Amino acid sequence: MSVRLGLMALLSEGDSYGARLRAEFEERTGGTWPLNVGQVYTTLERLVRDGLVEQAGEADDEGRISYRLTAAGHAELATWWTTPVDRTSTPRDELTIKLALAVTTPGVDVHRVVQGQRTSTLKHLRDLTRLKRDALDRSEGPAERATAEASAATEAERGLAWLLVLENLVFAAEAEVRWLDHVESVLARHAARRGRAGRPPVPSAPAPGASAGVGPARTEGNPS
Repeated sequence: MSVRLGLMALLSEGDSYGARLRAEFEERTGGTWPLNVGQVYTTLERLVRDGLVEQAGEADDEGRISYRLTAAGHAELATWWTTPVDRTSTPRDELTIKLALAVTTPGVDVHRVVQGQRTSTLKHLRDLTRLKRDALDRSEGPAERATAEASAATEAERGLAWLLVLENLVFAAEAEVRWLDHVESVLARHAARRGRAGRPPVPSAPAPGASAGVGPARTEGNPS
């Protein structure tokens, strides 16, 4: 996800400073994409440079500077909400690169690489499924736990955001397991073809009445 646009989305709700933006970003995404404060402030500086964000007054007593979205920032954010995410540029996926190199590097046990990854991904999938179940249990809990209607609505929205993130990760893990199964099938077919190609040809059986290495038998009546 673009950290730049994520911070702009948070600032569209009101002025905020770097540490609070970092905490809010991680809370809403369930800590899936952790940020460090330095990254947040570097991004804010670039947004200010580009005229999309500006300082909202002087630093407070603790030296914190709040930022707000400019009109240009609101316009760019509005465009982002309505523009589909570009999937034409292929992301660098480490697992894909690893397997592509493994099958072309002599001495690598590709099946072991695939099986080790499947075991790890299945464990990750079980962990995600447990987190999803816990998130659903919390979202279906009694409304009395909320101290006010406003806080209950906020918690419900954040719970929904976290659930959507979790479900995306679950679907991705399930797809990875299916792809690894496909990789093993492809490797097995490739190995079978190589085995057939490297096998010596089977000699054909000699013609009836003929002996191996001997010419055609003479028939009766032929001159010697």
